[in-house]
Amino acid sequence: MTCAEGLPQTCRSLYPVIKPFDQHQLAVGDGHTIYVEQCGSPDGYPALVLHGGPGGGCSEVMRRYFDPDFYRIVLFDQRGCGRSRPTGCVEANTTHHLISDMELIREELGIERWLLFGGSWGATLSLIYAQLYPDRVAHLVLRSVFLMTASELEWFYGGGVAKFWPDQWLRFVEPIPPDERGNMIAAYHRRLFSGERKKEIGFGKRWLAWEISLSSLRANAGTLDSNGQYARAFARLESHYFVNGGFLDRDDYVLSGMPKLRAIGGTVIHGRFDMICPPESAFLLVRDWPSAQLRIVQAGHALSETNISAALVRATDEVRRSLRPSSISSSRLRLRSKV
Repeated sequence: MTCAEGLPQTCRSLYPVIKPFDQHQLAVGDGHTIYVEQCGSPDGYPALVLHGGPGGGCSEVMRRYFDPDFYRIVLFDQRGCGRSRPTGCVEANTTHHLISDMELIREELGIERWLLFGGSWGATLSLIYAQLYPDRVAHLVLRSVFLMTASELEWFYGGGVAKFWPDQWLRFVEPIPPDERGNMIAAYHRRLFSGERKKEIGFGKRWLAWEISLSSLRANAGTLDSNGQYARAFARLESHYFVNGGFLDRDDYVLSGMPKLRAIGGTVIHGRFDMICPPESAFLLVRDWPSAQLRIVQAGHALSETNISAALVRATDEVRRSLRPSSISSSRLRLRSKV
């Protein structure tokens, strides 16, 4: 395990914009279809990208953390998210459904082993998948570690982080009666599933604004969609998972499975000032993972944080060099555009 507070300026760049060479909907059962895309080299080294949330979705920028001449980059929107259908659906939508979907994608694409690249909730899914299918995982690149524990949820939704952001916290708790504020996740969950769409959108916007306001050192809650449909779907999915403890049968589910990853390498990137997922989770994770490196950077939680982006590109480049040191010339590395 190593820690590095800073990264050189030369690392702070992404690869150029690329388009998918494959986009399709994959039927996974239970009435769900999930959006899947492939980018980069069709014959390249497979890397699966897992977005956060639960309830988020993949974006075009997520393609740009990998050398497209070396990697076969696979992205998908989890059940109910992004371009997957039905949007915001919570039926047959649990952690274990998502893990099964990942395996179905792997089988459909004919991939034997792949690198997993996930942040926040995407890191949670990556770890659980790797513990269940260790022979299918070559390496993990994780960001902003989230272990789906009660203490992490209590920190963010129980008033812990409110000591740093009392103004934003007041906006979050304002619509909830005082006698329900002891369990904000349950209180919001009831209102997000009230059956009154207009109210659900309103509470969805509040939920998402609270998260966005703390996600980055340069956060801007004004990025919410105007009609609130995304906010509603995101908040419903996230509260669905959180009120059910991630559908895991024990609070230390992820940490208890770490011995299964001893033979798998990992690179863990975490922001020193992450207010959503405190760095403690990353330290606990690598404590029993001797083949992993932990890199603490001066940043918050979000993928868009400059130092986090730099560290992630550095990590995928390191994996590339370890697999095929001469696979790409130094001139190609200079083609990356600035963040």
